[in-house]
Amino acid sequence: MTTSALAPRRLLPRRLPGASQELVLLAAILLIVAVVGWINPRFVSPNNLTTIFSGNAYVAVAAIGMALVIICGHIDVSVGALIGVLATISGILVTKGFPVWMAWLVPVLVGGAWNAGLGAVIAYLKVPSIIATLAVLSILRGGLITATGGAWISGLPPDYQLAQFRLLGLPSPVWFMVIMTAVAAFLLRNTGFGRAIYAVGGNREAAEAEGISCNRTIVGVFAIHGMIAGVAAVLFATQLQVIQSTVPNGLELLVITAAVVGGVSILGGIGTVTGAALAA
Repeated sequence: MTTSALAPRRLLPRRLPGASQELVLLAAILLIVAVVGWINPRFVSPNNLTTIFSGNAYVAVAAIGMALVIICGHIDVSVGALIGVLATISGILVTKGFPVWMAWLVPVLVGGAWNAGLGAVIAYLKVPSIIATLAVLSILRGGLITATGGAWISGLPPDYQLAQFRLLGLPSPVWFMVIMTAVAAFLLRNTGFGRAIYAVGGNREAAEAEGISCNRTIVGVFAIHGMIAGVAAVLFATQLQVIQSTVPNGLELLVITAAVVGGVSILGGIGTVTGAALAA
């Protein structure tokens, strides 16, 4: 028996593929900040940098969930519409007199439940994720416009504005972005479920041969992605005094692009959530 046969089998290398992309992105960010700050010193003012980070935090949060889905070998082009629907649900709840904590929590739970069902359709009915999520995109967009009539939600109470809270001088969206990135990175790197995500996205047949339940992994990834989208929706809904009836056009493409630029392979099995957040 050879030495290689005695060595334990690994589903992941010691250094995760795509980790080097994080260093490239970090260097690019620092270079851009240095150059633009040298041209216009007001760019590097604390207020301006805080505005930039806070305004893009919900995109970075959504990119974390998208990175998990793509690493697992799938894609979700309905995430922008889902964020819009969940933000609207949150706004309706708080304006109808429900407790603020419920308006924050319900979108997270609804997003997780909705995407768990979507993941089940993809995993068990073998519907390609691009087809399933394109259909969901149309359903959510059409349903949102029909339900709201295009009207924006206003009259939000001050204690609802989660994205405007500050902790240690930093806006709460920045804290959400950093903490959720760290938690997701730990999940991928140090848990069996995280390694199963890489294995399913890299080679589903080999993952099944290792005893991994690919269908349950896919459903779990989509459920987590939906819950993360719920957090992004609350951050989006609470950054202004009104909630738009539609999210920015192309938000789903922006989220997907952030994941890919961050080093996540569109073919699955490679990438990190840290890279996706940095790209956002």
